[in-house]
Amino acid sequence: MPTYRDEAVVLRTHKLGEADRIVTMLSREHGKVRAVAKGVRRTSSKFGARLEPFMVADVQLYEGRSLDIVQQAESLGSYGAEIAADYERYTAASAMVESADRLTHDEPAPNQYFLLVGALRSLSRGEHSPRPTLDSYLLRSLSLAGWAPALEDCARCGRPGPHDMFLAQLGGTVCAACAPPGTPRVSATVLGLLRALLAGDWEAVDAAVERDATQASGLVSAYVQFTMERGLRALSQTRGSR
Repeated sequence: MPTYRDEAVVLRTHKLGEADRIVTMLSREHGKVRAVAKGVRRTSSKFGARLEPFMVADVQLYEGRSLDIVQQAESLGSYGAEIAADYERYTAASAMVESADRLTHDEPAPNQYFLLVGALRSLSRGEHSPRPTLDSYLLRSLSLAGWAPALEDCARCGRPGPHDMFLAQLGGTVCAACAPPGTPRVSATVLGLLRALLAGDWEAVDAAVERDATQASGLVSAYVQFTMERGLRALSQTRGSR
């Protein structure tokens, strides 16, 4: 059977039989891959620890009929231990990989791969607080998938902005003529923070006050829930820590 090699980040795992595990990975060149890692749950396994969630590995696989088979795995990024040691980092990372699992398929998605690896690396190093790191990742991954929120012009009619009302169900900011009754108004600083999160402007993100960060995070959550049609399980466990 054909053998191939790729870089991949582990999204989730499931037990299979007494010693095997099904590993779902987002790879650099092959998109999302589901493969069987045989014997990884045995203490004698050579690469079991390299195939845990949040880990990045250089993997060699061969194609099976329904699931591929992992032949080798060499660690490229050991982020799991640092993330798992902190509850807020862990829940943020869990929401990231759950989102990546939902947004990607079996076609190549290198930009999604690099975005996820970079976010997990930053999270493991504590470069920024967990919740804004997650919010930025979610907005940017949705943007790569073609679902960027409108944060300037009206999402419904395209009227030039900026506008001060945001409704996830309409795709972002909306003008007064398009906004249904009761649409909440959003301050310019919160909208500016959302733009910074989407752009990866960490100087602006890190300088935001707690109140604005909390409100922006709530808008991100609402937008993610609407866009993905159902909320991320892991997102409900996160806290608004900065």
